[in-house]
Amino acid sequence: MSHAEDHEGTRRDFLYYATAGAGAVATGAAVWPLVNQMNPSADVQALASIRVDVSGLEPGTQLTVKFLGKPVFIRRRTQEEIDAANNVDVSTLPDPEARNPNIEEGAPATDPNRALANEEGSEEWLVMMGVCTHLGCVPLGDGAGDFGGWFCPCHGSHYDTAGRIRKGPAPENLPVPVARFEGTEIVLG
Repeated sequence: MSHAEDHEGTRRDFLYYATAGAGAVATGAAVWPLVNQMNPSADVQALASIRVDVSGLEPGTQLTVKFLGKPVFIRRRTQEEIDAANNVDVSTLPDPEARNPNIEEGAPATDPNRALANEEGSEEWLVMMGVCTHLGCVPLGDGAGDFGGWFCPCHGSHYDTAGRIRKGPAPENLPVPVARFEGTEIVLG
């Protein structure tokens, strides 16, 4: 075996390793954009948590904000709206679950379980996603529908003053997002 043949094997091994390394880098460069495009966009990440000042909201009025690309209804209810929501027998509701991630899962859809209590423990604040659970339409508010809450005119879903489905094709109550009070602000997310 000559000295030249001994170096040929080493060069061949180097070429194999270099080619394999370049192939791995090229594959990674081609696959990374496909994986990275599945991450949330910068505007969605920036809105992962928002603060809404509700100090100027009067009883009986509603504010709609955009959170994670969806409308969120923030309503400061009147005592009449709270009383109407409390006078409902939960066992008669099409969806008896609260759908509130701020409390234990599977809790009944009573008005206190759907409302967002402030520092005083008042039930006047209702915060919920403004997307109909039937086909994703945005319901009309301000006392719309047969139960004084929200009404989705697309297919006729009626929600009461606690955002619970009462009549129509919607299968679930309007969901409550993760929310909490911090002073006069509601923090979503």
